[in-house]
Amino acid sequence: MSPSVPARFALVAGTATALVLAGCTSREETPAAQSNGSGPAASAASAAPTADGCTIDKTGYPKLDPKTAIVGFSQSEKEANPFRIAETQSIRTEAGKLGIPADHLLTTNAQSDLNKQISDIKSLLDRGAQLLIVAPLNSDGLQPALDAAKAKKVPVVTIDRQVTSKPCTDYLTFIGSNFIEQGHRAAAALAKSTGGNGKVAILLGSSGNNVTTDRTKGFKDELAKTPGLTVVAEQTGEFDRSKGQSVMEQLIQSHPDLTAVYAENDEMGIGAVNALKTAGKNPGKDVKVVSVDGTRNAVQLIADGSYNAVIESNPRFGQLALQTLQQFEDGKPIPPSIVITDDSYDESNAAQKVGNAY
Repeated sequence: MSPSVPARFALVAGTATALVLAGCTSREETPAAQSNGSGPAASAASAAPTADGCTIDKTGYPKLDPKTAIVGFSQSEKEANPFRIAETQSIRTEAGKLGIPADHLLTTNAQSDLNKQISDIKSLLDRGAQLLIVAPLNSDGLQPALDAAKAKKVPVVTIDRQVTSKPCTDYLTFIGSNFIEQGHRAAAALAKSTGGNGKVAILLGSSGNNVTTDRTKGFKDELAKTPGLTVVAEQTGEFDRSKGQSVMEQLIQSHPDLTAVYAENDEMGIGAVNALKTAGKNPGKDVKVVSVDGTRNAVQLIADGSYNAVIESNPRFGQLALQTLQQFEDGKPIPPSIVITDDSYDESNAAQKVGNAY
């Protein structure tokens, strides 16, 4: 597993505020919310600058202008869910704003297949990509593709999921959320909605990536501060709505006294709501539900009273990813991790802020 994000936050010098950012989860094929990717772009948190970031001089890569270079984007998963739709759209939208010609933005989709993503990235390089933005499927396994990019001196920005390879050597930087902090915030929201007492089930994300590990660690660490809340079950739902629903159906049978659910993405949370309703329970009331993502469907459920809180994981990386590549090409130092700020939704603001959801 990748080291936790907070342990590796180094920040960029040479700008008034340092870039810092964050990432997102794995999601499988599920019905998508009506979203065109609009909404607030991912924004970097500010932090003290450092002078030892990655620079173009350190890498020896050729100097390019991202506005005229050929840019490749490797999407990891099916664009059949709100997060991936918004993520890809943000890349296209920002490229358009920068005037990058349509034929200079090359996109691929690995369809949740690691071997295909490796082949996709190599294909992008063969097609002339000079800059790469990659949404990794897993934290491990992409080294052959990263080696291919390095051999051609093509800088790689990874978004939404951190790889275990070495920044400034195998890839330029990671842009994504502080997933441990997301877990902290989800636990705090659950403690608030339950009044600090209850039996909790955790719907885990897929294994093999730092998102699941960090969101779990953050949640458990924070939940330990509320002794009245006890985790009685945890099982993977693979970040998938139908699997989350199936797992929740099983947990309702084995733990009929469950009073709270923490889902590590909205899709599993929505699946849990469906299972609870089918079982005759009243989600949002009998069983509190908190998840991480910020999809339109989940935020609307809060407004409707069937959900309790959502911690956002912003998918709109386009502006920050291309800005980071521009800064690298301009000779500015780039940190190994750029962590974004994420919003949150609960009963107090969901109805007013649902338009910001994706």
